[in-house]
Amino acid sequence: MTLRLILNADDLGYDPAVTRGILEAMRQGVVSSTTLIVNSPWSEDAAKTAEGLAVGLHLNLVRFQSVSAPSQELTERAVLAMPFVVKETRAQLERFRQLMGRGPTHLDVHKHAHREPAVLNALGIVAREYKLPVRSIDPAMRAALRDAGVHTNDEFIGDAGDTAWWTPERWTEELDAAPREGVVEFMCHPGYRPTEVSSGYGAQREIELATFLSPAAREALTTRGLTLSSWAGV
Repeated sequence: MTLRLILNADDLGYDPAVTRGILEAMRQGVVSSTTLIVNSPWSEDAAKTAEGLAVGLHLNLVRFQSVSAPSQELTERAVLAMPFVVKETRAQLERFRQLMGRGPTHLDVHKHAHREPAVLNALGIVAREYKLPVRSIDPAMRAALRDAGVHTNDEFIGDAGDTAWWTPERWTEELDAAPREGVVEFMCHPGYRPTEVSSGYGAQREIELATFLSPAAREALTTRGLTLSSWAGV
């Protein structure tokens, strides 16, 4: 089994400053993939500027307005029923195609909302229908997706908290520790501090952006004989 190492930036379209940083990290740095939020006020502008890049859908069930029911605000407090998630996922996939003029490379989920069984089950149905791979964040989720006939990654590395996850030190440590076969996804959140939305991960984004724009990040890959890829074809 060969290695496919993916460095995916979540949250394209979340905020104009975040989008600008992600695009820099992809075009000038080492980030190899991103996922687009399609239901924010800035989604359309983000899609226009992401031409030619590897872009998946960042399924958003916890913020902004629903695509399938535009009068409904999505919040983290809502209990998500499986029929609604199926409908909303399909609607966001179609919105992605309208914005990008093509389908997504894969699916992942904002705030990992697919930890909830109803969300994960719904996602499995739609992903199989659209023949799209889905990010798994732990072995149990990985097994559930594969049981549903959905392709997923073999390993997942990344987080977002009070401090920046991807520092230069952690980048080299994780490159050394990562498996050398299978589909391995590094999740990251580079960007500039949000200017339009309230976020607990602002200054941290700028640290991650600096990490991936640094020549040292590319050198770390080269010296280890590693090449970054995307979800396309997984």
